[in-house]
Amino acid sequence: MTTENKQLNTGGRKPKADPAVFRYSISLNEKEHNEFLSRFEQSGLKVKAHFITSCIFDRELKVVKVDKATMDYYMRLTTFHSQFRAIGTNYNQVTKAIKATFTEKKALAFLHQLEKQGKRLTVRNSCLLLSSIAG
Repeated sequence: MTTENKQLNTGGRKPKADPAVFRYSISLNEKEHNEFLSRFEQSGLKVKAHFITSCIFDRELKVVKVDKATMDYYMRLTTFHSQFRAIGTNYNQVTKAIKATFTEKKALAFLHQLEKQGKRLTVRNSCLLLSSIAG
């Protein structure tokens, strides 16, 4: 074969200008492998090598630390919120029942007692929230 034939018959893939020739190998345990796969799926990329390269060079590594005490505080506040909603619903149901069942004079007396208990509950909850914020 002459050199002219070699130049004319250039079949195959064109070589890259900057080929990736350096390879690195890491080992992961089962837990780390599952975490890697879940992050890879969340990234939306189709090639794991591209995902790893983007993690190393394109993105800032952000470390999020979850404070267990803060999370516990948040969960308790969420529980309080749902309890307040339930108390409000019950309050409305009780006032309707009192108004429908008793005479106006008795209904006002019961509503006054209900209002006093509601105020006591409000004071207790505000003290509880203040003590949890301070502590």
